[in-house]
Amino acid sequence: MTEKTIEISEVEPLNLFGINDAKLKTIRLHFPELKIVSRGRKIKLIGEDNEIERFEKKLQLLFKHLLKFNELSETNIDMLLADESKELEKQLLGKDEILVFGNHGNLIKARTVNQRKLVKEIEKNDMVFALGPAGTGKTYTAVAMAARALKNKEVRRIVLTRPAVEAGENLGFLPGDLKEKLDPFLQPLYDALNDMFPAEKLRDYMENGIVQIAPLAYMRGRTLDHAFVILDEAQNATRSQFKMFLTRMGKNAKFCITGDATQVDLPRNQPSGLIQATNILQGTKGIGFVQFDGKDVVRHVLVKRIIEAYDTMDKNQQLSDNK
Repeated sequence: MTEKTIEISEVEPLNLFGINDAKLKTIRLHFPELKIVSRGRKIKLIGEDNEIERFEKKLQLLFKHLLKFNELSETNIDMLLADESKELEKQLLGKDEILVFGNHGNLIKARTVNQRKLVKEIEKNDMVFALGPAGTGKTYTAVAMAARALKNKEVRRIVLTRPAVEAGENLGFLPGDLKEKLDPFLQPLYDALNDMFPAEKLRDYMENGIVQIAPLAYMRGRTLDHAFVILDEAQNATRSQFKMFLTRMGKNAKFCITGDATQVDLPRNQPSGLIQATNILQGTKGIGFVQFDGKDVVRHVLVKRIIEAYDTMDKNQQLSDNK
């Protein structure tokens, strides 16, 4: 057994360990063979030499993340301390690219490995599929890329669309006119745009058709030239809707399709167009695919654990069905 004391000078201990050591508890979960005690700016470690060395290397990653992004959530800690975080280490040591300067001085950046992959795929391809569970920042990153393209005059407009499919609710019983019935389905897109543009500027863009938000059914018959187009919740598009959407692509257009094939809200007898499209289009030149997973979750740390629990249940169910 070895005992070693490390002094923290690069960052504030409160930002590293959290209030009442909440983040330190997450760190300890990744080092069960080490005794880790924090006192002020010092950390005392008791354990085997190889574990202490591993802890010191990972601690440097936590420092780098805090200094680079000025935040460190429990989800960030889980990702940085996981054995498969080599790619994330490279990203932390690389160039810090701001996607867009948002409201109130907010710097909007790709925060996970797969969000950065999505940025690269969008830069490289005219059509990109971003697939994976909720809370991984697929749509938010895509909207940030659309905002950047508009601000850089790479496109003339942004078009955001979603299928108006109920997730257990009944659209017909919602109050209001058609717009008021549909707006709740499109609210996540409004939320992302409100982070990217000042309210007055966004209102002006929407009034002049520079930023358009509409249900997927409204895309029929259109040709989308010089536009950055995002189809969100694409798993709820039918096969015919999906083909209709993909063939709207015009000159100098970027298409980004986001969705989660495990959360289809279509009727049981209605197959998802997203699942069919990913099977048909894999390997097609000019089309990129990015697969997100639980490690990319940027919401509350519990969201990641919930996704993992459901994934485990699904795997166990598949094993049971195959017996």
